[in-house]
Amino acid sequence: MGSFFSLLVLFLTISPPHSCSPTSQNTLSIGFSLSVEDLDHLLISPKGKFSAGFYPVGNNAYCFAIWFTQPSCSRDRDCVLVWMANRDVPVNGRLSKLSLLKTGNLVLTDAGRSPVWSVTNTASLFSLRLELYDSGNLVLHDLNGIISWQSFDSPTDTLLPQQLFTRNTQLISSRSSWNFSTGFYKFYFDNDNVLRLLYDGPEISSVFWPDPGSLPWEEQRSTYNSSRIAMLDSLGNFSSTDNFTFFSADYGEKLQRRLKLDFDGNLRLYSREEGNGSWVISWQLSSQPCIVHGICGPNSVCSYDHRSGRMCSCIPGHNIVNHTDWSYGCEPEFKLSCSSSDAIFLKLRHVEFYGYDFGFYPNTTFDECKNKCLQRCDCKGFQFKFIKHDHPSDIPYCFAKTLLLNGQRSPNFEGDLYLKVPKERQLSDDWTVDEFNSFICNSTHNVIELERKYVINHKAWSVKFLLWFAIGVGVFEILGIILVWALLLRNQLNRGEITQGYVQAATGFKRFTYAALKKATRNFKEEIGKGAGGIVYKGKLSDDRVAAIKRLNEAHQGEAEFLAEVSTIGKVNHMNLIDMWGYCADGKHRLLVYEYMEHGSLAENLSSKALDWKKRFEIAVGTAKGLAYLHEECLEWVLHCDIKPQNILLGSDYRPKVSDFGLSRLVSRVKTENSGFSKLRGTRGYLAPEWIFNLPITSKVDVYSYGIVVLEMVTGKNPAMDVEYVDNGENVEQKGLVAWVREKKSGAAAKESWVGEIIDPIMGNDYDTDKLEILAEVALQCVEEDRDARPNMGQVVEMLLRDENHP
Repeated sequence: MGSFFSLLVLFLTISPPHSCSPTSQNTLSIGFSLSVEDLDHLLISPKGKFSAGFYPVGNNAYCFAIWFTQPSCSRDRDCVLVWMANRDVPVNGRLSKLSLLKTGNLVLTDAGRSPVWSVTNTASLFSLRLELYDSGNLVLHDLNGIISWQSFDSPTDTLLPQQLFTRNTQLISSRSSWNFSTGFYKFYFDNDNVLRLLYDGPEISSVFWPDPGSLPWEEQRSTYNSSRIAMLDSLGNFSSTDNFTFFSADYGEKLQRRLKLDFDGNLRLYSREEGNGSWVISWQLSSQPCIVHGICGPNSVCSYDHRSGRMCSCIPGHNIVNHTDWSYGCEPEFKLSCSSSDAIFLKLRHVEFYGYDFGFYPNTTFDECKNKCLQRCDCKGFQFKFIKHDHPSDIPYCFAKTLLLNGQRSPNFEGDLYLKVPKERQLSDDWTVDEFNSFICNSTHNVIELERKYVINHKAWSVKFLLWFAIGVGVFEILGIILVWALLLRNQLNRGEITQGYVQAATGFKRFTYAALKKATRNFKEEIGKGAGGIVYKGKLSDDRVAAIKRLNEAHQGEAEFLAEVSTIGKVNHMNLIDMWGYCADGKHRLLVYEYMEHGSLAENLSSKALDWKKRFEIAVGTAKGLAYLHEECLEWVLHCDIKPQNILLGSDYRPKVSDFGLSRLVSRVKTENSGFSKLRGTRGYLAPEWIFNLPITSKVDVYSYGIVVLEMVTGKNPAMDVEYVDNGENVEQKGLVAWVREKKSGAAAKESWVGEIIDPIMGNDYDTDKLEILAEVALQCVEEDRDARPNMGQVVEMLLRDENHP
């Protein structure tokens, strides 16, 4: 103990080293540092166009950044920033520094503590230097010019001329005009090789550009490229491999330029003359700011006019959540009951809320639409409009909403929103946005205050610290003994009651603590999937294995799914079924730990060229083998009850594995029918007729769902959304996926293959017609209305592999 105090006193008496100065104005050499406390510690590009250094982002809060310095600017928030290293973790105004260490690592430390940002594993440990170019690029390279790292490869919200924008980069907006931390908008290349703008909010995310209601080629965009490269040149031309291109209004002039994803979600090109301090907008993506998703938050409406600009308004009966930030939207003053007799609808004229429909219904009357909404507790209202078709009269459409997001009001929108409210809230029969509580969406400048603590250099401080430290250790030990004793007593009394069911259900699996899984997922940071039962996060376990960690809803909501999934998957072991590594039953927390599948779900890959016909065929075979094992080879047969593309995961070699057993049910080998399901299970579009007509449930419900999934793989059409409308002379009929495929088959000539008419265009023309015809034929057998006419999964596997087994 004495040696410990001696070392502690020695540590307290050591003063921190002083930062060293860089060796030149635009270069930082190895072994030197830039200090936050010295205003002259800057890197300046050779012609003085750019500067790099510590930039104030709040009171006693600094980020290492790059900014324009021609013409000159003050670092008191007047400079135009183009890059930041630590935008989400500002450092202290004292003792913080950027250092190029002798190990070759570039490290940004906060007040002498642990690094908040670093570049490690550089190519050379010696002869490195950090240099700022006149292009605005900050480059770490050796004497031979070999680049180890450059800021152009990791942009923040700005793209500079000649800076390549690739599949590995993205622009992310700031939170506001004064808050430089990561915002909600992303500009990036999507998996289909198309540039997109995404609203990635705290709870939901959605693409809003290009128009999500249009196909890429309808927006003159090309998905047939693999390079995913875009660039802005110095003359004002932006071009991309997906055919998106634009020219600035001042194209051809040699100006300073920057393409920025602004905090309001709009992409703008700014230009200025080098001798003139004012920036002008020379191009912007949209002149209609209300098309940006999330700009006004839930339960609010965006409107715009040239005089007052963009305005956000709460819909009737709702109040703003945060007066300083409209992205939080509005919350209701009332609570709706599930009784249809207690609700009425208020008409909001020319108001549209994008997406989040629990259903859309063509050729539906107003009263039918209203009744559909009244019958569901989660319905917030419905959109009713007439859409033009090749028909003598416009067709009415009903869009029933579970969420009211991305609202906007436009006189050109030929439709109305009918808001569901309690009867006592009725004030008038016809509401307009002009009667809402409206606020102009201007950003006020708020000061960011970060709490900072410094070492106080007093002679008596060390003695006081040691005294209080000793007292604290003694108190801690006493409290620790009491706490351990109390926990042991409590565990002894409650162990059987708390864990009896889980120990039996999870035999052979590792039991994790909630704290361990919270650490593994970095506080549940990276979401990779979401379903009705819970959310799936990517995590790294203590043994360095990458895992998919499913966090179920609160115990009273997800307990049944938890027990079903653990008990079911504990009885199965097959190469085409997901592997479970462990579970957590800690207080109210219920989590499941699975192997991580590199390529995500089948649903995420269906629009990707990576899934050619061979991979789709192999996925169909592998999925069938997994289901055949569940239905026919387990000690107790298992009905999955929710087969869909989202529950078929793909590994590094695209081998499929069936996952998500939260709705599964064990079936006795003796009694193969089960009519004891308390509620309908599954997903709209994939449900077998037995569920709808309350018939006995057998393994054939999974066979039906499997057939729908295979048809979706072959055609690329979503069974719940992709339909064709046919005018039969009297009215318009809705034709589903199965009927559409059967019609194509029956209409083909006897010797002509009909698969070419239904094949997903993304697969191109290079495919085996015979194989895909077998796949489609098997799928059609699986989706027969009569369950007895469907094959079992073992027969499906045999039919798919018939050619391999019998050459």
